[in-house]
Amino acid sequence: MKKSFTSEVTPGLLAMDLEHVLAHTESFWDEMRGERLFITGGTGFFGKWFLESFIWANERLNLKAKAVVLTRDVNRLKNDAPHLAGNRHVGFHQGDVRSFEFPAGSFSHMIHAATTSAVETFNHELPLAKFETVADGTRRALDFASRCRVKKFLLTSTGGAYGPQPENLPRITEDYNGAPDITRPVSSALGEAKRVAELLTRIYSESYHFEAKICRCFTFVGPYLQLDIHYAIGNFIRDALRGGPIRVRGNGSPVRSFLYAPDLMIWLWTLLFRGEAGRLYNVGSERAISIGELAGMIASRSGTSVIFENSEQALPTSSSSRYVPSVERITSELGVREWIGIEEAIDRTLSFCRGQPGKF
Repeated sequence: MKKSFTSEVTPGLLAMDLEHVLAHTESFWDEMRGERLFITGGTGFFGKWFLESFIWANERLNLKAKAVVLTRDVNRLKNDAPHLAGNRHVGFHQGDVRSFEFPAGSFSHMIHAATTSAVETFNHELPLAKFETVADGTRRALDFASRCRVKKFLLTSTGGAYGPQPENLPRITEDYNGAPDITRPVSSALGEAKRVAELLTRIYSESYHFEAKICRCFTFVGPYLQLDIHYAIGNFIRDALRGGPIRVRGNGSPVRSFLYAPDLMIWLWTLLFRGEAGRLYNVGSERAISIGELAGMIASRSGTSVIFENSEQALPTSSSSRYVPSVERITSELGVREWIGIEEAIDRTLSFCRGQPGKF
């Protein structure tokens, strides 16, 4: 039963989004009652949303659950989202995902979202470091999962594990057997490491008898998205917040799709609680949009203009020119869908960011 709960620290827009998440996941949460959840990667974009939605469900439903977050630097979360860092239902365990000391006690559920950070990728992290963080970090997380008697384990992988998407393939399905191009280590290290992580997760789950849920995640938008690194949609929103113009590098022809963060959380919590063990699920939006069209959409919704730089040809990128999933499997099997479209997602993200004075 929901208890009366009005957060004094959660921004109003986030409260609406979190109610949206809870409305579509409420029937699943009872299995977390009195339990402990362990999260790796708990301070990034995914991590903040996992914590927001966990805390909201925990307090609204009086679950008396606890989340423990593995982090290298809790001060980052204290600076970005102090209401999450200070919540009484959230604890922190200091350590590197590749070598952390195991915390005491048992955990019923575990979310392994740690990966090489977006900032490190933006700053040209070496391929070997990227690979080791993902592969060795996943094995360490799985060693802990087997030790702490976890029941359900969620691995967030990447659509990059499919490798370059063929131009004649509108949407990548889970049955597509593509792979990263190993002749390009810089662009393929993350995708190849995530394939290793998926394999390790299946091996450990069969050996130690816990349910492993695996998803390949594509591209997303919403509050907490970093705006100053290599995410085109984040850069465009940043440009719009500064009054424009929105600058597009290249001719704007690459194609992406974007799922709003609260819908992402509905999909991931549903997958953790109800997904078929060992089965691969794509997570993302099927609505394809070119980068140029995306820039124009954000400009029209923020009253700014668009400038194309080096527009004669698309610039070389570390990802394919098309990156769009098929999500028929997860929507048909688990009953989720894209409730909030890209237009409203942009509006809500802009509104949230405007409520964070001094950050842009």
